[in-house]
Amino acid sequence: MQGRPWLNRYDEGVPGTLEPYPARTLLDYLRDAAAQRPASPALLFKGRIVTAGELERQSDAFAAGLAGMGVGRGDRVALLLPNCPQFMVAEFGAWKVGAIVAPLNPLYTERELEEAISLTGPCTMITLTRFYERVKHLQPRTSLKHIVATNIKEYFPPVLRLLFTLLLERKEGDRVKLRDGDHRMADLLRTAPLAAPAVTALPADPAVLLMSGGTTGAANAALGTHAALVISGAQLRAWLTPILDEWQDRVMLPLPLFHVFGFAGVQCIALMGHNPLSLVPNPRDIGDVVTTIRRVRPAVFAAVPALFTALLEHPAARSGKADYSSIKGCFSGSAPLLGETKRRFEALTGGVIVEGYSLTEIMMACVANPVLGEKKLGSVGIPLPDVEVRIVDADTGERDLAVGEVGEVLLRAPQMMQAYWGAPEETAQVLRSRGPGAPWLFTGDLGYLDADNVLFLVDRKKDLIKVSGMQVWPREIEEVIASHPAVAEVGVAGVPHERKGEVPRAWVVLRAGARADEGQIREHCRASLAPYKVPATVVFRPALPRNLVGKVLRRELRAEAEAEAVAAAAGSLQPV
Repeated sequence: MQGRPWLNRYDEGVPGTLEPYPARTLLDYLRDAAAQRPASPALLFKGRIVTAGELERQSDAFAAGLAGMGVGRGDRVALLLPNCPQFMVAEFGAWKVGAIVAPLNPLYTERELEEAISLTGPCTMITLTRFYERVKHLQPRTSLKHIVATNIKEYFPPVLRLLFTLLLERKEGDRVKLRDGDHRMADLLRTAPLAAPAVTALPADPAVLLMSGGTTGAANAALGTHAALVISGAQLRAWLTPILDEWQDRVMLPLPLFHVFGFAGVQCIALMGHNPLSLVPNPRDIGDVVTTIRRVRPAVFAAVPALFTALLEHPAARSGKADYSSIKGCFSGSAPLLGETKRRFEALTGGVIVEGYSLTEIMMACVANPVLGEKKLGSVGIPLPDVEVRIVDADTGERDLAVGEVGEVLLRAPQMMQAYWGAPEETAQVLRSRGPGAPWLFTGDLGYLDADNVLFLVDRKKDLIKVSGMQVWPREIEEVIASHPAVAEVGVAGVPHERKGEVPRAWVVLRAGARADEGQIREHCRASLAPYKVPATVVFRPALPRNLVGKVLRRELRAEAEAEAVAAAAGSLQPV
């Protein structure tokens, strides 16, 4: 253990290394399940079960359909789909012809969608019918040659499918007429040959392009290999050894498959352990999430802090009628988990929340707290097997920092992205060599390591607030405000100040039925924070702006404050 003190904190049975990793792809794990237990549940969706045998056969048929269109090795296949069985049928079908999948956010505006298509260059788009017209409008300006549409109802159980057809299909925009030359996924599955084309996806082959804001904030597509997905899944499965049984325990995914958390994390955990994967298409429909937990009874549940908060505040939970008792463990990521949220959710469920840390660029598995072992308050954990972490000075990135010093977090792991697709300059900014071995990922996150190599995140470099030259981390203020009994959610960002340069402002969402005013929140902060860290102003809101995976959009909060300042300045210039 000398030189790697964090291994002493591993749960029993978790190895210090998993090398050599299996020379396999996720296709091999699906093939194993279909051969060994073809009737075993692979996917759970709205009361419908898709077996391992069905998923294998349908993805074979879809691969044949893609091959018939001329899609082959190295081509990109975009997926504009929510969490639904069609996503995984299309994904596996694309891999079976050697293609690279590019999952895209269904909530993209037309401008954002066009930018993502331009970045990834797909020849084929698999889209939900309700997005079909938007895709067709963009098609003439993009690389898209083939469009395949699928209706969300196609994998509903019979009664739900009938109700959707009668009551919602037209209203939701899913009843569409396809143009000549476009395809319905259901028709391809029905008419294509059942045998997949004789193409072999190798571990080193490119598998996925995942959209990322990049560690510098610019939109990019991170290229991951088939091997990276297997490595990530192996690391996470090893980490969950104390609580997750193969084949039997169900894994629930309310987070989007287009995001690294769902795609390279939860999906790989389930496929490699042959665990039934419950897909939730809309994580913002909290009622459906609660119902799905009751129906599916998952052992492992992956979420972001905003979803944990919403589950705690749901009327069924507040009245004691929600049943979360099946949950043995939860992964939390993508945004900082406030200590108060963790405490309340664990008290309600009896399960444990394991907070972790990673980025799209490193293909998910990276740092996490032990499942059963000691979790240091405020930390995101320790390196998983075969992962390295170091802290360097944030200005130049050239000097390693001592224990406890705050600097930029660097990561290195065998599943790291190959590059940003078609962006060598941006790649060179974030993947940099520092001595022998593979390059390091410069994350743009600030943090420090303690003596046990436990990682504590402080904040994003770009979110740092400087009050009269003093450094203030938004998360520290958010943790304090979240401990106030009336507060449900909080976001903090720096706003311009004429004399101090910047000052913190807090945006607060109160719990249902609770009351608090600005003075009470600021007084609560004074008990735990130095005066310059106490928010200069507190704004109360019904909700905070978030992205689809739950991160508070501090840039929108800052923009809101700046717009108010501009309006106020303009008003002061008006003639009296």
